[in-house]
Amino acid sequence: MLNNQTSKEWANPTPAGLVALAVACACFFALLTGRVESSALPLIACWLLGGFVVQLIVGILDLKRQNDTGGNTFLFFSAFFMLVGGLEMLLKYDAITAGIPLDSRIDGYAWSVLAIILLLWTPAFFKSFSLLSVIVILLDVALPFIALTDLGVLAKGFEQISAWALLASGVVAVYLCSAQVVNQAYGRVVYPLPRLARVKMQTVTVADPK
Repeated sequence: MLNNQTSKEWANPTPAGLVALAVACACFFALLTGRVESSALPLIACWLLGGFVVQLIVGILDLKRQNDTGGNTFLFFSAFFMLVGGLEMLLKYDAITAGIPLDSRIDGYAWSVLAIILLLWTPAFFKSFSLLSVIVILLDVALPFIALTDLGVLAKGFEQISAWALLASGVVAVYLCSAQVVNQAYGRVVYPLPRLARVKMQTVTVADPK
């Protein structure tokens, strides 16, 4: 357990990581539902690479705060969802414009690993059920459909399920990060949270008095 002095060294970085997640979810939703064309890939890549920087820092700080679950999750999100996702979009856009075929089924194999890992890690987020748990559940829905679509197991069209699950995850992330920042700033509940999440926030506040 960290003492009060150590706890004061770094504030909770989770809200910033959730902002990056929400931005990525919005971009993927727009792409998967056809609301933007493939010409948007380089721009989406820029947003994902920005999210990589944020989530990498969040993951490291979470690990420093002894948050194994959040820290490790943000680390692999930053690497594979953000960094690899952004670089792949740049590569795919270049391939499309140059007329070079790419066998994207390899993405399905990689996404399958990430989907299975997140599913197996999900019980760790149920130790104290909160809106963060809801976000993980929604991602548990989105990732397998992305993997199976890329593998060619599911026909085109099933990515719509992933798209809407990602959008819902992003919406919850926006509210949760806002509640964490505003409630902590005022030291009281301004934006309501589920009871267990609110109790956890108040416990942190009491353990780390001004």
